[in-house]
Amino acid sequence: VQLQASGGGLVQAGGSLRLSCAASGRTFEIYAMAWFRQAPGKEREFVASINRSGGSTLHADSVKGRFNISRDNTKNTVYLQMNSLKPEDTAVYYCATGRSGSVSFRISGYDYWGQGTLVTVSS
Repeated sequence: VQLQASGGGLVQAGGSLRLSCAASGRTFEIYAMAWFRQAPGKEREFVASINRSGGSTLHADSVKGRFNISRDNTKNTVYLQMNSLKPEDTAVYYCATGRSGSVSFRISGYDYWGQGTLVTVSS
Protein backbone atom coordinates (compact mmCIF):
# COMPACT_ATOMS: atom_id res chain seq x y z
CA VAL A 1 0.00 0.00 0.00
CA GLN A 2 1.37 3.39 -0.98
CA LEU A 3 0.04 6.70 0.30
CA GLN A 4 1.23 9.96 -1.24
CA ALA A 5 0.29 13.13 0.61
CA SER A 6 0.50 16.58 -0.93
CA GLY A 7 -0.82 20.11 -0.56
CA GLY A 8 1.11 21.39 2.41
CA GLY A 9 2.77 24.77 2.48
CA LEU A 10 3.11 28.11 4.21
CA VAL A 11 -0.06 30.05 4.94
CA GLN A 12 -0.99 32.98 7.13
CA ALA A 13 -3.24 32.57 10.14
CA GLY A 14 -6.86 32.58 9.05
CA GLY A 15 -6.02 31.11 5.68
CA SER A 16 -6.93 27.79 4.07
CA LEU A 17 -5.21 24.77 2.58
CA ARG A 18 -6.42 21.51 1.12
CA LEU A 19 -4.36 18.39 1.62
CA SER A 20 -4.67 15.40 -0.67
CA CYS A 21 -3.59 11.80 -0.20
CA ALA A 22 -3.54 9.43 -3.16
CA ALA A 23 -3.64 5.73 -2.35
CA SER A 24 -2.57 2.74 -4.39
CA GLY A 25 -1.82 -0.91 -3.90
CA ARG A 26 -5.18 -2.21 -2.77
CA THR A 27 -8.93 -1.66 -3.06
CA PHE A 28 -9.31 1.86 -1.75
CA GLU A 29 -13.02 1.93 -1.08
CA ILE A 30 -12.96 -0.96 1.41
CA TYR A 31 -10.95 0.83 4.07
CA ALA A 32 -11.25 3.85 6.31
CA MET A 33 -8.76 6.69 5.94
CA ALA A 34 -7.42 9.20 8.42
CA TRP A 35 -5.23 12.23 8.89
CA PHE A 36 -2.84 12.63 11.80
CA ARG A 37 -0.35 15.39 12.53
CA GLN A 38 2.87 15.79 14.44
CA ALA A 39 4.21 19.12 15.61
CA PRO A 40 7.89 19.59 16.50
CA GLY A 41 8.65 18.01 19.84
CA LYS A 42 5.16 16.56 20.22
CA GLU A 43 3.56 13.19 19.74
CA ARG A 44 1.57 12.34 16.66
CA GLU A 45 -2.10 13.17 17.15
CA PHE A 46 -5.37 12.34 15.49
CA VAL A 47 -6.96 14.94 13.23
CA ALA A 48 -9.79 13.27 11.31
CA SER A 49 -11.04 9.95 10.02
CA ILE A 50 -13.55 8.89 7.36
CA ASN A 51 -15.19 5.52 6.85
CA ARG A 52 -15.00 3.52 3.65
CA SER A 53 -18.09 5.00 2.03
CA GLY A 54 -17.49 8.56 3.19
CA GLY A 55 -20.80 8.58 5.04
CA SER A 56 -19.26 8.80 8.50
CA THR A 57 -16.52 11.12 9.71
CA LEU A 58 -14.79 11.89 12.98
CA HIS A 59 -12.83 15.06 13.74
CA ALA A 60 -10.67 15.95 16.71
CA ASP A 61 -12.16 18.63 18.95
CA SER A 62 -9.24 20.93 18.16
CA VAL A 63 -10.18 21.08 14.47
CA LYS A 64 -13.94 20.57 14.58
CA GLY A 65 -15.75 23.25 12.61
CA ARG A 66 -12.54 24.30 10.81
CA PHE A 67 -11.31 21.13 9.08
CA ASN A 68 -13.26 18.68 6.96
CA ILE A 69 -12.19 15.24 5.77
CA SER A 70 -13.65 13.83 2.56
CA ARG A 71 -12.84 11.15 0.02
CA ASP A 72 -13.35 10.40 -3.64
CA ASN A 73 -13.37 6.65 -4.16
CA THR A 74 -13.30 7.07 -7.93
CA LYS A 75 -9.93 8.80 -7.58
CA ASN A 76 -8.56 6.74 -4.66
CA THR A 77 -7.96 10.00 -2.84
CA VAL A 78 -8.74 11.41 0.59
CA TYR A 79 -8.76 15.13 1.30
CA LEU A 80 -8.43 17.39 4.30
CA GLN A 81 -9.88 20.86 3.81
CA MET A 82 -8.37 23.15 6.44
CA ASN A 83 -9.94 26.57 7.04
CA SER A 84 -9.33 29.28 9.64
CA LEU A 85 -5.84 27.96 10.20
CA LYS A 86 -4.02 28.84 13.41
CA PRO A 87 -0.30 28.84 14.23
CA GLU A 88 -0.90 25.83 16.48
CA ASP A 89 -1.97 23.85 13.41
CA THR A 90 1.65 23.92 12.25
CA ALA A 91 2.78 20.30 11.88
CA VAL A 92 3.64 17.54 9.49
CA TYR A 93 0.36 16.00 8.37
CA TYR A 94 0.19 12.27 7.64
CA CYS A 95 -2.51 10.27 5.92
CA ALA A 96 -3.06 6.72 7.06
CA THR A 97 -5.14 3.64 6.39
CA GLY A 98 -5.63 0.35 8.18
CA ARG A 99 -7.60 -2.89 8.12
CA SER A 100 -11.04 -1.57 9.03
CA GLY A 101 -13.75 0.23 7.12
CA SER A 102 -14.87 2.20 10.17
CA VAL A 103 -13.67 5.49 11.56
CA SER A 104 -11.15 5.41 14.39
CA PHE A 105 -9.05 7.95 16.28
CA ARG A 106 -6.53 5.38 17.49
CA ILE A 107 -3.06 5.36 15.95
CA SER A 108 -2.98 1.61 16.54
CA GLY A 109 -5.84 1.23 14.08
CA TYR A 110 -3.68 2.28 11.13
CA ASP A 111 -0.99 0.17 9.52
CA TYR A 112 0.00 2.19 6.49
CA TRP A 113 1.28 5.75 6.52
CA GLY A 114 2.16 8.34 3.93
CA GLN A 115 5.37 10.32 3.99
CA GLY A 116 3.80 13.45 5.46
CA THR A 117 3.34 16.97 4.17
CA LEU A 118 4.41 20.04 6.11
CA VAL A 119 1.89 22.74 6.99
CA THR A 120 3.24 25.96 8.44
CA VAL A 121 0.88 28.64 9.69
CA SER A 122 2.42 32.03 10.36
CA SER A 123 0.94 34.53 12.82
